[in-house]
Amino acid sequence: MSFTNVEIAKKANIYFGGNVTSRKITFADGSYKTLGIMLPGNYEFSTDLKEEMVISAGKLRFQLPNENWQTIDGEGVFYVPANSKFKLEVETVTDYICSYIKE
Repeated sequence: MSFTNVEIAKKANIYFGGNVTSRKITFADGSYKTLGIMLPGNYEFSTDLKEEMVISAGKLRFQLPNENWQTIDGEGVFYVPANSKFKLEVETVTDYICSYIKE
């Protein structure tokens, strides 16, 4: 996957004591994504917008609201509903792309 005509934030977003980091990329139309890395650990995130989480490398388990745990080993995608929380159990260094979807 590659992106063209984007602006990249110089400053990283840093969460959980540096175990999760990302950088925001903004497209010409104003939409944006974050590209990041998660180190092994357990995390809980909340979101305002619907999110598409593309895992491009790594192994993790995720739990969406009112659903069972699911596993991604290598590559995969999951969607997080707007205005919700989700849990992650990251087993190996994981590379991700998060898209924010306005509905």
